[in-house]
Amino acid sequence: MYDDLNNNDTTGRNYYDTGSSYTHYNSSDAMNQPKKKKKKGGFGRTVAKCLVLAVLFGSVSSAAFMGVNYLGHQYLGDAVSAQVDTDTAGTETDPGESAVASTTTGSAGSDVYDVSDIVENCMSSVVSITNVSTTEFRTMFGSYSQQSSSSGSGIIIGQNDKELLIVTNNHVITGADEISVYFNSDGEEADESNVFSALVKGTDTSKDLAVIEVNLSDIPEETLATIKIATIGDSSSLKVGEPVVAIGNAYGYGLSVTSGIVSALNREVTLESDGQTITSKLIQTDAAINPGNSGGALLDAKGELIGINSAKFVSEDVEGMGYAIPISDVEEIINELMDIEIRDKVDESDQGYLGISDLVDVTTDVSESYNMPTGIYVRTVIDGLGADTAGMEAGDIITKLGGVTVSGYSELKEQLTYYAAGETVEVIVQRMENSSYTEKTLQVTLCTEAEVNAAQKE
Repeated sequence: MYDDLNNNDTTGRNYYDTGSSYTHYNSSDAMNQPKKKKKKGGFGRTVAKCLVLAVLFGSVSSAAFMGVNYLGHQYLGDAVSAQVDTDTAGTETDPGESAVASTTTGSAGSDVYDVSDIVENCMSSVVSITNVSTTEFRTMFGSYSQQSSSSGSGIIIGQNDKELLIVTNNHVITGADEISVYFNSDGEEADESNVFSALVKGTDTSKDLAVIEVNLSDIPEETLATIKIATIGDSSSLKVGEPVVAIGNAYGYGLSVTSGIVSALNREVTLESDGQTITSKLIQTDAAINPGNSGGALLDAKGELIGINSAKFVSEDVEGMGYAIPISDVEEIINELMDIEIRDKVDESDQGYLGISDLVDVTTDVSESYNMPTGIYVRTVIDGLGADTAGMEAGDIITKLGGVTVSGYSELKEQLTYYAAGETVEVIVQRMENSSYTEKTLQVTLCTEAEVNAAQKE
């Protein structure tokens, strides 16, 4: 992908051809020249000449410099003089200047971006996440299950009376049997006293977002004193070329820091999340986003959260292409997920049902192709049951249940495991009216599985 800009000589050394011409001197010719006889006093005369030339050169150069400075004042004003003073005296920093990050210039003249202040202020807002899940395998000899763990990152986004709230990617916590959050995981050795169990508050698969919570009562006061809520920035005001800092749990080794710039904005990227293919407009950065960084923080030069690290473009011939979800695009969704009440799963025998059948997933691809909302398309509403009584119609597309966004049947089925038959749950659908979809909010009283089976037989 990249062109080799170097030219190679026969010795294998690389050089850049600047177009300059060089004169080659043959040392053997010089060695064969007849030797000249030394003159007496030659050394003394040479020294005397050098001294005279040095004095003369110093006087001429001093006069030339003063002349340039004088002409600069006369014709160009104080700007030239100020520039000369700056170049000759060096750069002085304003004592009253206070920047979160600074730029210093090394001896080679290259800029070095110092992000240590950002890291010091913001590292405590990022956490490491471990997802322990169970995978079932089927072989010709039968089926067996095996536990596995994966690592990710999260950002402390809020707090209420009972919970510390953390935002992450949905793919970081999907399928989890157990979720652990590790605060202050940037040390060399793991401190088990800072590891706590977490529960899922809510997810939005279409945006690859999830909010999890840790009970405040589980967190010691000394740990709470060392962590803080991230400051939300404005990703809509970003410009290409701005410096950014990424913090996350790369490869599960603990929190680490990378830096770079905003490489592109509104970059359309297609990703897999919880079995769904989603296309989003993301921030592209050359800051390293490695496995385990997902769900971590992308910060601007002020140390404000402007993105949630989501993915790295993986290819043998591509490097430096990471992506983050713009925070301003999803801030409202995150707030909704934070407000969801956590529920415990009910017994399978008590689980409630909506009273619908013949469901079809409206994926992102289908949504874009047919201009339909992402969700679950309802073909049949069973007469006399909860959905029918609440006013649901065939052709409606379910997008939320109990305040949680559902973009496919598997998510809808998962959410219903938290509700018992007889409970009333809020269901949001999109309905085609006058050639466009309109949002409808329905209150559905859930029925039993037996009632669904009996109604379908009639």
